[in-house]
Amino acid sequence: MGWIIAIIVGGIIGWLASLVMNRDASMGIFWNIIVGIIGSFIGGFIGSLIGIGATLTTFSVPGLLMSLLGAIVLLGIANMVQRGRVR
Repeated sequence: MGWIIAIIVGGIIGWLASLVMNRDASMGIFWNIIVGIIGSFIGGFIGSLIGIGATLTTFSVPGLLMSLLGAIVLLGIANMVQRGRVR
């Protein structure tokens, strides 16, 4: 059941990050899910560095915000690699 929730929440987080970074038209649901899941790991790492700890077993608003931040960072890095700049 945890994987299904991770896929659904990852898809939503990836979609929101793609809206923020103006990449919504170029990404499908599969890539939104991938970006959301990888972004949650990046956000968890960033959160642990600044003292905002979130665990995978509990639902929290700071955890969702850090996941969104991680997904935005991931899309920013992807933009730099693909286009040489951040949009």
